[in-house]
Amino acid sequence: MDGLIIKPKWADMVLSGFKPWEIRGSRTHKRGTIGIIKSGSGLVYGTVELVGCVPLTMYNWYENNDKHHLSYADVDYKTPYAWVMQNPVIYPVPIPYKHPQGAVIWVRLPKTVYQGGGKGE
Repeated sequence: MDGLIIKPKWADMVLSGFKPWEIRGSRTHKRGTIGIIKSGSGLVYGTVELVGCVPLTMYNWYENNDKHHLSYADVDYKTPYAWVMQNPVIYPVPIPYKHPQGAVIWVRLPKTVYQGGGKGE
């Protein structure tokens, strides 16, 4: 399983289901269960299903504001993309992982991180 690194504020919103769209500057073709990592924490806080990727324009940005909670003016990407997520699961106890040097978006998580089913085992 891969882990997506997100700033803590946004990670909390994604895992709560309040923010099902994570805005990024590139497409992703990944699909399936991914771990959610709060940047700088060294911990996996839960999982979501990554189910799609939608290119965004100023025209469809505001009609979907309830899915991403950002102002278009605050995004520096030439073409922003919404990484569409659903079925968030918050782990009762965050699970530590070893962060590889240079990883800024994705981390490949070892089986020991997610085989415990989010119970911190």
